[in-house]
Amino acid sequence: MAIDQTSTIGGDFPDDPEDLLPTDSILCLDEYLEMHAAVGHRTRYEICYRLVHGGEMSPKELEEVISIDDSTLHYHLNKLVDVGLIEKRQRTERGQDGLYTYYRATVFGEVTLSEGIDELIRGEQAFEEMYDSSTTPESES
Repeated sequence: MAIDQTSTIGGDFPDDPEDLLPTDSILCLDEYLEMHAAVGHRTRYEICYRLVHGGEMSPKELEEVISIDDSTLHYHLNKLVDVGLIEKRQRTERGQDGLYTYYRATVFGEVTLSEGIDELIRGEQAFEEMYDSSTTPESES
């Protein structure tokens, strides 16, 4: 018996969440879920937050603003790079010898934060105002 792949749950959503992806999607559903899982850790969220809202930063700059030790920072940076939320760039600095490493958010990192977690946080205020039982409209007074 064949399963109807076109049926939907409650309207516009397919039975299989993977069917939400465009046919030419560059990522699979598991990769999107890995991105969300990675940014679900407080330290990784803060790294992404700093890079999305503050621009590219060196590991030393991140260590200072997050107050984290070098090895822990690099562990989390590697996780974020692995899932595609941030990218590592190396460049030379004028007047300096050697390469310097900087990290910056990718498009996926920007969208995951600005359209995901940040939007949920901003929405909490509107939600609170809508459902705040301590205030009543003047017509009910």
